[in-house]
Amino acid sequence: MARPKKSDVPDLSQPVDLTAGAIERLTCRTDCKAQAFMRDSKAPGLRVRVTNTGAKSFVFEAKLNRQTIRRTIGDVRAWSIDQARTEARRLAVVLDGGQDPRELERQQEAAKAAQQIAAAESLRVATVTVGDAWTAYLAERCSHWGERHRIDHVQLARAGGETVGRGTRGRGVTIAGPLHALLALPLRQLDASVIEAWAVREAQSRPTQARLALRLFRAFLNWCAEQPVYRHSLAGDNPTKSRKAREALGKAGVNQDALLREQLPAWFDAVCGLANPVASAYLQTLLLTGARPGEVLALQWDDLNTKWRGMTIRDKVEGERVIPLTPYVAHLLHSLPRRGPWVFQTAQEGRVGIQPIRMPNHINARVCAAAGIEGLTLHGLRRSFGSLAEWLEIPAGVVAQVMGHKPSATAEKHYRVRPLDLLRVHHERIEAWMLEQAGVTFDRTAEPGKLRAVT
Repeated sequence: MARPKKSDVPDLSQPVDLTAGAIERLTCRTDCKAQAFMRDSKAPGLRVRVTNTGAKSFVFEAKLNRQTIRRTIGDVRAWSIDQARTEARRLAVVLDGGQDPRELERQQEAAKAAQQIAAAESLRVATVTVGDAWTAYLAERCSHWGERHRIDHVQLARAGGETVGRGTRGRGVTIAGPLHALLALPLRQLDASVIEAWAVREAQSRPTQARLALRLFRAFLNWCAEQPVYRHSLAGDNPTKSRKAREALGKAGVNQDALLREQLPAWFDAVCGLANPVASAYLQTLLLTGARPGEVLALQWDDLNTKWRGMTIRDKVEGERVIPLTPYVAHLLHSLPRRGPWVFQTAQEGRVGIQPIRMPNHINARVCAAAGIEGLTLHGLRRSFGSLAEWLEIPAGVVAQVMGHKPSATAEKHYRVRPLDLLRVHHERIEAWMLEQAGVTFDRTAEPGKLRAVT
């Protein structure tokens, strides 16, 4: 039999022994979208397909449940004829077992993709740091917090090293917060031993801050345990619940600092003698309202209602509360210059714009030193309000409502509704009594700024 010429078109109606020449001679119509197949005589199901563009590839074609199964093996330029025959025989064996090669391939690809996802997740779990989760935690939860609570989270985790002019005890730069040392650790490495070692180290220099940091960190890890992204990165139970860590940090002491009744004249004399009228008014307002130091510091002029003699306090418990604007406090506040939105505002604009004054702890220390009073803090002035009010036998619920404490009983919570005018009756009694004990003569008709202390 004569060898076919290169120009001869193969007979596609019969299987042929696939050769490079036969594949090269295989053609297809080019005037329309079409394809042609040349069957192999040695490997059942093996075909060579050519399209109208001239592209040629090995394919496998067979019947499964009376349906034609066709799967591309590969380009004829990449696969040899023997390789294509081997692959066609393997697919025939799979098909003979009643399985669709295409479905098997999809399953294998799905399994491979699942393995890749699992490997990526395993890598992510191994590499996610406490700092990564902490940043996400703050971004999600900050909108639910008060400003003071947000600042605590930021300061306890700050890196330190920032150059500042005050508050560093001569160092000139800030130090890292207690939680900063934990942020670089992989989240999966956090266990009880790490937290215990951290607690022992921090207890040596700043146990109070470390106790607060431990409480905030416990809430953070509880949040991580609820997040699918970080849940699998945790090694086990919340490690901050370690008894050894709590014992290392110790228990917080109960502060008892408060003004005595006989200390009021000396304290008012020292406060009224301050050259800084803003700080003087702040300290007196703190004592006479029983509000928290940060709440008084955040007062704005819009919070003062002179018509109904009320003062809106931004409360960390209820969001905000309205307390009476008593006469002496009203004169104190309205004697201050209005430089901006805040009542207690600095004379100059700071680096971040117009801001209220900083917490005047050092001024309070000078006042206490001048009055001969030891250990009285700004929060101690708030404690003094509640303690001194007992001299007048004011109802405890009234004092708690003015100070912003949660109701302590069912009757207080559900059956006591005290409007502003009723609170004013008791609050003005407290203020008048304190001024009387301090020897401060106050003329309600006097213009703001005309107050004086009389010993």
